[in-house]
Amino acid sequence: MKITFFGGVRTVTGSCTLLEINGKRILIECGMHQGEDADEINLTPFPFKPEGIDALFLTHAHIDHSGLAPKLVKEGFTGSIIATKATADLADVMLRDSAGIQEKDAEWLTKKSFRAGKDIVFKPLYTVKDVAALTELFERKDYGKIEHFGKAIKYRFLDAGHILGSGTLELWYPGDDGQKKIVFSGDIGRKGNPVVNDPRTLELADYVVVESTYGNRLHKGTKESVDELVEAIKETFRRGGNVMIPAFAVGRTQDLLYILNRLVKERRLPKLDVYIDSPLAEEATRIYLSHPELFDEDAIRMFNEARGDMVRMHFTTSVEESQNINRIRSGAIIIAGSGMCTGGRIRHHFKQNLWRPECSVIFVGFQARGTLGRNIVDGAKKVWVLGDEVAVKSRIYTIGGFSAHADQQELLEWLSVFTSNPRLFVVHGEELVSLGFAELIKQKLRLDARVPLLGESFNI
Repeated sequence: MKITFFGGVRTVTGSCTLLEINGKRILIECGMHQGEDADEINLTPFPFKPEGIDALFLTHAHIDHSGLAPKLVKEGFTGSIIATKATADLADVMLRDSAGIQEKDAEWLTKKSFRAGKDIVFKPLYTVKDVAALTELFERKDYGKIEHFGKAIKYRFLDAGHILGSGTLELWYPGDDGQKKIVFSGDIGRKGNPVVNDPRTLELADYVVVESTYGNRLHKGTKESVDELVEAIKETFRRGGNVMIPAFAVGRTQDLLYILNRLVKERRLPKLDVYIDSPLAEEATRIYLSHPELFDEDAIRMFNEARGDMVRMHFTTSVEESQNINRIRSGAIIIAGSGMCTGGRIRHHFKQNLWRPECSVIFVGFQARGTLGRNIVDGAKKVWVLGDEVAVKSRIYTIGGFSAHADQQELLEWLSVFTSNPRLFVVHGEELVSLGFAELIKQKLRLDARVPLLGESFNI
């Protein structure tokens, strides 16, 4: 088998790996790039012919893993898209949302160019119609069941514990000296994460492609992180401000709602008004609630017992409702996308509140280099938001304990379960992080680990 890494190497976005096995061409992920030069990279033609791809496997629905799949379909892909049932459901709403944003952005840029007398027509990367064509190609699979692709290839998804439906992919294929197995970790979750089950581990593999998002750091403990969240909210309300939380609409938002509900139930926080300013987050939350079979026991108990103690959730469905939130000067928790502040409605709330010293921003997820979120986390005093320079005077909190990604120790523990001494490819991490984590694997686990270059191929 030949494996080629076309994305998600020495960076955390744009995951995309091509497998060529016995005449079959299989993609693992087709993710969108985020951060520096993202638009230019996403517009670049695929380094392979989309019509020649036989299948696309998605480990989960996040845009950095699925976001270019509609472009793949638009440019000729007609094969199967293989994912868990929940991943297929979430990818449908996430990609429709992505397409809608692109269509609106293209329309706005075209009008702007016409007003400037340039007559440039901008086109979206893909449209809602392209996403509709994509959803017809999904093959929805259950966790744990070994499936066949063609005559010689078998595969199975195991729960990765990252977001609803996220999977670690096992793939068996014929090698020179018998059957071989490669494992794609996907994004590995943390033990004890809210709502979803803990990640499953594996003992046997010949090769493992493992993520390294937090391969250079340890997360704060869950209890410590919850305590910090409580204090941040209380202190902000005492100052008379609002709390802004940039959060991914799928995964992080649902985890936060669970945690806030629990804190209200335990009376550690008063009744809260939480504004979820993301139509996508509302749809994703409904999908979460439609898959209780994937919840862990604590989440099932919470949703069954805490109905009367639920926070007051306000989902916005229109631009007008989103704008109305800005009339609230204090006492509100505003959860809005995008998680890295590269788009979405969080930017509008930053424009109204980021310059207010009584307000706070709580970052609960990874901020990639080159994003607005990363600039703020790194201490920028002023940032550009929607064309205006805005002073950063709100109090900034970074609470890593709510991450949906395993940290360095948890990644090492996940890898340490393998007893077959697999060869490792370290991906999905910033370059220095991946390189450092590969060296740590060699030292701690005595395993062969390498960090591929973009476009690099290996025969395995």
